Amino acid sequence: MRATSASLAAALILSASAFTAPALAQDAKKTLKIIPLNSLRTIDPHANSNGTIRMHALAVYDTLFSWDSKLAIKPQMVEAYTVSDDKLTYRFTLRPGLAFHDGTPVTSKDVIPSLRRWMARDTLGTKFNSFVASMDAIDDRSFALKLKEPFAYVELALGAVAGMAPVVMREKEAKTDPHTLITEVVGSGPFRFARAEWDPGSKSIYTKNPDYKPRSEAPDGHTGGKVVNIERMEWIVLPDSATAAAAMGTGEMDYWDGPPLDLLPVVSANKDLVVKQMQPFPFFAGFRPNALHPPFDDPRARQAFQLAVDQTKVMQAAIGDQKWWRTCYAYYMCGAPFGTEVGSDAYRAVNVAKAKELLAASGYKGEPVVLLGTTEIAIINAETQLAAEAMRSIGINVQIQMNDWGTVLTRQADKSKPGQGSSGWNVVVTYFSGVTNFHPLTNIATNMSCDRSNWAGWPCDAEAEKLRDALARTTEPTAQKAALEAFHKRLWEVVPLVLAGQFEQPSVFRKNLSGLLPASSPVFWNVVKN
Repeated sequence: MRATSASLAAALILSASAFTAPALAQDAKKTLKIIPLNSLRTIDPHANSNGTIRMHALAVYDTLFSWDSKLAIKPQMVEAYTVSDDKLTYRFTLRPGLAFHDGTPVTSKDVIPSLRRWMARDTLGTKFNSFVASMDAIDDRSFALKLKEPFAYVELALGAVAGMAPVVMREKEAKTDPHTLITEVVGSGPFRFARAEWDPGSKSIYTKNPDYKPRSEAPDGHTGGKVVNIERMEWIVLPDSATAAAAMGTGEMDYWDGPPLDLLPVVSANKDLVVKQMQPFPFFAGFRPNALHPPFDDPRARQAFQLAVDQTKVMQAAIGDQKWWRTCYAYYMCGAPFGTEVGSDAYRAVNVAKAKELLAASGYKGEPVVLLGTTEIAIINAETQLAAEAMRSIGINVQIQMNDWGTVLTRQADKSKPGQGSSGWNVVVTYFSGVTNFHPLTNIATNMSCDRSNWAGWPCDAEAEKLRDALARTTEPTAQKAALEAFHKRLWEVVPLVLAGQFEQPSVFRKNLSGLLPASSPVFWNVVKN
């Protein structure tokens, strides 16, 4: 729910004097209170690519490599590694002293099934797996990875802070079927998950792992020494933005991930709050058509939908102040390393007549189309109304179904045909972290794999996959540019995602927090609450 500036001003500009010595006692300084973007409905790090699940996973578990604040890749659990001259054999040695929260050591026998489970679900993981010949333990701390052919993105994959993170689990959980949710969280990361205090709809609690052994390097993003200075971290879900903003203003909460942008002028008026972009790339809005069922199983219907969408109108409604957004026709983020807009010329202006023509050619005859959205996230709520308006403008019979975000995430995995009594759907409204989708191998929306193991919507296009595969095989700049442009042109022919605009998403935190690190996903090691 959105709130007007007038309704919040008094609460947000309150003096912090109401929360002086008693409220800021020593114990309170050791508890960090966070408003996450949405609730943690599942604790399985491979359940889906939701940002809150990824934030949970990277707090509790650890990864072999990781990305710093500038997306440079550095070892994390790995102490040392070697690569053969032919680039086909990698040998990794784990840092000494790594241990799970139950006290058992982390070994190669945990790492290998963890990677296999991740490779079965994640967009980058599945592509990486197609290059893997074998993974074998050498001893408790060392293992070998052998490739069928060179893959230029091994370290990028093993440290991905995107999609579903390649976290290392105990062998017990790692051998769980990838499509069966794990229910026990025993990681080796800097925080422990307080399973007994978890309320999926309202709160998630974490405590400091006193046995964690940080790396010696200075912390940088998700790399370096992860030193935890607090004792307890509480994620409290406050879906009403007025309540959340007031809680930040009074000091009841410390950090807000993803506040509605129209509230930022009022939030900024409070001298005790900081508004800051913490992630390296913006976000972008999109409408995901379901390619399994009519009408969007036909690319012409997806093209028609894109031709009906006015990005400026969507961004004005969802984001507001133009300083926070721009139109963009790059599947890999405008301004990012792979941010080409090649192939998009036909879609840069709304063309209702052409859209109607394409929709008719697809065979659509007025059947109901189920549009999934949520009122729980203000940006998605506004996006949903504009998606419906665009589809109705070209004659699509839209049925909006609004759910809490956790239910949307559950429903988007349903492949059943939409209709009476079904939880199936035709379009899901969402937005994406730029750091997840800036790279062709991490972007969940442009995986067109025809085995239907790709992200919800399940588009299939053999030609697109052939071109994505070619891109995965080169890093030479000229060849890479040519491969990228060929792939991007094909994406605009099949439209796996209807692009709706690009926007910044700063975080809000109180000035008494120091040590917050810019990172691809919010991190809370290194933080001191003064």
